[in-house]
Amino acid sequence: MSQSILIKNSTIVNEGKSFVADVLLSDGLIEQIGNIVVESDYKVIDGTGKHLFPGIIDGQVHFRDPGLTHKGDLYTESKAAIAGGVTSFIDMPNTVPNILTAESLREKYEIASQKSLANYSFFLGVNGDNIDDVIKMDTSQFIGVSDDGLYFTKKGNLLADSPEKMEKLFANCNSIIAIHSEKEEIVEANEQAFKKKYGENIPAKFHPIIRSAEGCYEATKRAIGIAKNHNARLHILHLTTEAETHLFQNDIPLIEKKITTEVSVHHLWFSDKDYDRLGMLIKWNPAIKSEKDKQGLLKALLDDRIDIITTDHAPHALEEKEKPYFQSMSGAPMVQHSLNCMLEFYKQGLISLEKIVEKMCHNPAILYRIKNRGFIREGYFADLTLVDLNSQWTVAKDNLLYKCGWSPLEGTTFLTAIKQTFVNGNLVYDNGRFNETIKGMEITISTQSN
Repeated sequence: MSQSILIKNSTIVNEGKSFVADVLLSDGLIEQIGNIVVESDYKVIDGTGKHLFPGIIDGQVHFRDPGLTHKGDLYTESKAAIAGGVTSFIDMPNTVPNILTAESLREKYEIASQKSLANYSFFLGVNGDNIDDVIKMDTSQFIGVSDDGLYFTKKGNLLADSPEKMEKLFANCNSIIAIHSEKEEIVEANEQAFKKKYGENIPAKFHPIIRSAEGCYEATKRAIGIAKNHNARLHILHLTTEAETHLFQNDIPLIEKKITTEVSVHHLWFSDKDYDRLGMLIKWNPAIKSEKDKQGLLKALLDDRIDIITTDHAPHALEEKEKPYFQSMSGAPMVQHSLNCMLEFYKQGLISLEKIVEKMCHNPAILYRIKNRGFIREGYFADLTLVDLNSQWTVAKDNLLYKCGWSPLEGTTFLTAIKQTFVNGNLVYDNGRFNETIKGMEITISTQSN
């Protein structure tokens, strides 16, 4: 039995409210919230002047285990996540091998049980090769199925580019279907046009023109249309354009939505103005686009057309990023700094703390039916992060925890700091120190709404 932990006098941010109270953690759960008397056997943490959030649930990461562990793995990247206040994550299937079978999915859970400091779940991959196998499974047992990243392995694996595959999957799948939404034919035509002019050395600033807003919008509009025809549960990953935001609704509660979407932090933080400075370091698919798109995404996040915030954390070795355009890998690490980025927007008056918690904690739990996590409630798992909103520090190589050892945010000064992170009632991160003796848990899904 673990020692009970009492967090005293912090400002709790939860379910649209902020209020000062104590929180008692016992046997992995939140036992009590209120004015709590200190007992002699409690470990007491003074939260005075600090804010207590539910642990962040990151609904899209690429932690690279198995097979691509020179970039990152379930230990290193979950450690970085914990330092950033992320207590649970959902990992994507584009590993080596791709996670395309129930057996490979089970093996990934086994690896995580031995390595991950955070709580974990995994998408089952679906592509043109295994779609018939997937629709024969009881897909309701999975947190979701996804094609994200699988298009890197072979052209034609992107569901958004194949109406026939979408029709088959949407008609027969009982889980969330999370897709990467770009139209390959538009992207490929743009690639060829720029290749004729620049050869292999296309400047990074043309990435959002090659992977264009049109390519995203057309793919998303078509996918939504097919999903609605089959009453399927569709989630569009990493939305990047202002135009796409108008395809989503905000007039019903999230729990009732069949069509949902997310924004990744880097699409709120960067714009096409940053390519000249950072080059291939901010090459993501879909691409970071214009300032107008960036502002449109934030507006849609605030008015609930966009449902959750993710990182799409995708580490690559620095030498893989610094290659010419067509060889440079797309993606970058973000999971250690996502909450800091959003809190910076709070400091600028762009978003409230309550809305940050809604989009990073509550809504991922609702959307993915995650049982007893994402909220500060008695009886829920004690996944929490204690934040100092007045603590300045600068991102530098010596404080990065990513295995790849770099970040596009290096040199950025944040005005807030994550001080402590609790996972299942354990103080795993404490002002730069880690307790790695207890690993995270497999996320369970519920048939009940939160």
